[in-house]
Amino acid sequence: MRPVSPAFLQALTTSHTMTVTVAAMYNGLATVPDLPVTAGSVTVDRGSKVRRTLSLTVADPKYLPWGELDPLAVYGQKLVVSRGIRFAGGTVESVPLGTFRINEPAGDTLLGPVTLTGQSSECYIIDDKFMVPTSTRGYTTCVQAIEYLIRQTLPDAVIVNATAGSRNPSCAVATWNADGDRWEAVQQIALSMQAEIYVDALDRFVIADLPDVLSSAVVWEIAEGEGGTLMSSARTMSRTAVYNAVVASGENIAAGGIPVSAVAYDTNPNSPTRWGGPFGKVPKHISSSLLMSTGACQAAADYALFDATARNVQLAVNAIPNPALEAGDCLRVSHAGRKELAIAQSFTVPLTAEETGTLTLRGGKEELV
Repeated sequence: MRPVSPAFLQALTTSHTMTVTVAAMYNGLATVPDLPVTAGSVTVDRGSKVRRTLSLTVADPKYLPWGELDPLAVYGQKLVVSRGIRFAGGTVESVPLGTFRINEPAGDTLLGPVTLTGQSSECYIIDDKFMVPTSTRGYTTCVQAIEYLIRQTLPDAVIVNATAGSRNPSCAVATWNADGDRWEAVQQIALSMQAEIYVDALDRFVIADLPDVLSSAVVWEIAEGEGGTLMSSARTMSRTAVYNAVVASGENIAAGGIPVSAVAYDTNPNSPTRWGGPFGKVPKHISSSLLMSTGACQAAADYALFDATARNVQLAVNAIPNPALEAGDCLRVSHAGRKELAIAQSFTVPLTAEETGTLTLRGGKEELV
């Protein structure tokens, strides 16, 4: 969760006045410091290649772009979005929701409104497919290789290694063909260091550990009743995307390697998904050319097993929005007389006061008190 003051979190549980600022930017300069937004939302989703997406409506048709340099055109123009709280006395505390490349503005030329969509900066890396075969040769560590691939596209990109202990293992040599997916290559390197990578609300590329509901600190409670922020909740349990073994494999032709693989099993006798138990046998396969030894494959499989065996209990929650949240945060949901810990898989933050936020939480574990 983004750092905010205790007063900010307290205000979310009571009646408060929200603020939204959407600044149009081009080439580092603000062209419209505060767009008059009439509707919109920011969606944050761990399951999407582009983690943050924006939808926006502006009533005035004068903002419909006609020329390439207009504030809401699609030639490098961006929107910087924040949402905050105005306290008594007029003080405002705002939280960034992201920086978004404008993709598709449209609208009635006479009456409006203007609607548009935007994406966080992963989209630049996705668009910039390799023009020639590209190798990580000469880049010793995983973070160096990630920086190299990203900064070929965005030279000024801020890249943060937020893994435990800022770990930065050596990177195997790998080569990707022309027309290959650059962002997929970046994600493969992150996987090889048992991590994920995404763009956060400050427009930084963050390399982070996979979230763990068992060990992560709870950053926010969504509770029913007086002083709570919960409006409604629904619960679904599914076998989909639940596994009890992970097979990790690699074959690095560029480095002259041979095929290697390893398997991690759920062997906990008390686990409902234990291998060979009533749940059945459900293996998950992961592969990367950066896994060049049996030991590397085993480490990747062991690391992936926890997420693979996590219960697919999805909580669909409507609540007062907390714009400081990040996908992957550990939340406590107090409802139906129970307390449950879960990871924020995706959520939507509205840009108007009339709407509540929606969250999808995964891996719910009841908290015993």
